[in-house]
Amino acid sequence: MHNQIKFDYSKSIDFIQEQDWLQFESATRHAHQLLHHKSGVGAESLGWLNPGDYSQQKVIKQIQSVAKKIMEDTEVFVVIGVGGSYLGARAAIDMLSHHFYNQLPKEKRKTPEIYFVGNQFSSDYMTDLLEIIADKEVSIHVISKSGTTTETAIAFRIFKKFIEKRYGVQGARERIFVTTAADKGVLRTLANEEGFTTFVIPDDVGGRYSVLTSVGLLPIAVAGIQIEEMLAGAQTAAECYAVNDLNQNQCYQYASIRNALYRKGKIIELFISYEPSLHYFAEWWKQLFGESEGKDHKGIFPTSLQYSTDLHAVGQYIQEGQRNLFETIIWVENANHTVTIPQDQRNLDQLNYLADKNLNFVNKQAFEGTMFAHMDGGVPNLVIGIQDRTPFTFGQLVYFFEKACAMSGYILGVNPFDQPGVEAYKSNMFALLGKPGYEKRLLELQDRINNKGGLSKKSVV
Repeated sequence: MHNQIKFDYSKSIDFIQEQDWLQFESATRHAHQLLHHKSGVGAESLGWLNPGDYSQQKVIKQIQSVAKKIMEDTEVFVVIGVGGSYLGARAAIDMLSHHFYNQLPKEKRKTPEIYFVGNQFSSDYMTDLLEIIADKEVSIHVISKSGTTTETAIAFRIFKKFIEKRYGVQGARERIFVTTAADKGVLRTLANEEGFTTFVIPDDVGGRYSVLTSVGLLPIAVAGIQIEEMLAGAQTAAECYAVNDLNQNQCYQYASIRNALYRKGKIIELFISYEPSLHYFAEWWKQLFGESEGKDHKGIFPTSLQYSTDLHAVGQYIQEGQRNLFETIIWVENANHTVTIPQDQRNLDQLNYLADKNLNFVNKQAFEGTMFAHMDGGVPNLVIGIQDRTPFTFGQLVYFFEKACAMSGYILGVNPFDQPGVEAYKSNMFALLGKPGYEKRLLELQDRINNKGGLSKKSVV
């Protein structure tokens, strides 16, 4: 199969000239060498670069075997994880499945209901989920490299107790699945002690790049999605985007053009889709670029919108607000279904001019009309077209963005594979929760709270 992705930057050429992004040609060549020779910062985190290496491993057969077992004896599959530990799987399931997957009758769905938890601290969400699954056959999948990520660890403690109460300690061992580090961390220790079925998070793949490993592939397989087809798509993309030539490599063009726009003051990137099923793909994309590039007071701020819905919310701002943003649009060329707009004899809504046209046609005209309006308003548009919503295309799209993100980070001059800044909020949270070892930080925070907040001394420049 061939490349299903087409990158179109023609709607940005009124804002940047060809020489503006071609100036990154040498930087792109250098970044390519850093990636493929594994000689740049973060080189220890490049296990995602060659998806064919992973797809050939026996773990894929193991995932498929375990997924089959889960599908046979489970009505509800609960995925416990936060950030990269769940966003990729949820993106795939939402993009490739029925919009109302969990509400389908089991005989039509043929796979378990799938719910996600451990990505926030809401007691109401937790209570409601436990109520939904109370009388159903449940299995859980906890995903954490360390086992100490707070959101995930709390949820796992609660659901482990739920499973053990329902099935007993021995029965729980058959229904708890763990994806964690190979040989370290508290979750690995617990899994070994209690005999849970385990999968390994590769040491050389960071969380936000891990969707095409067992981190994402087990939940995706449980949803009945063909993971081998997905990996084949990623491998095709890897081969397509291996050429070290900016004029031929559309993945590198995207990385270079967004950096050219950034240098011209376009510091906010809006990820736009016209399909609700891409909502969680956008959430995955936000983490990928936000954690990879937002360092050293640099980086484009990634956010996402759903059109045409959000045109009725922030369309006015996009049209006439500050001119510091650009749009990256994902357009799905071929819908899975066709809905024809009916005739109406009275025509009170004055829509008969659309009668007998299909909804996909209306959606495309909304896309094109909005794009030209925003261009006229001073907003550059980048369009990433995909042919369909299939596992093969999903794999290609994931790889396209992963590699573009790595290239863009190197061009920007940051390490695209670490995330040192996320520890700041965790330190404060641990202190306020009374975690041992954070007593000094707690006193500092209490002093700031008692003095009505304010910047810490080290924050004042």
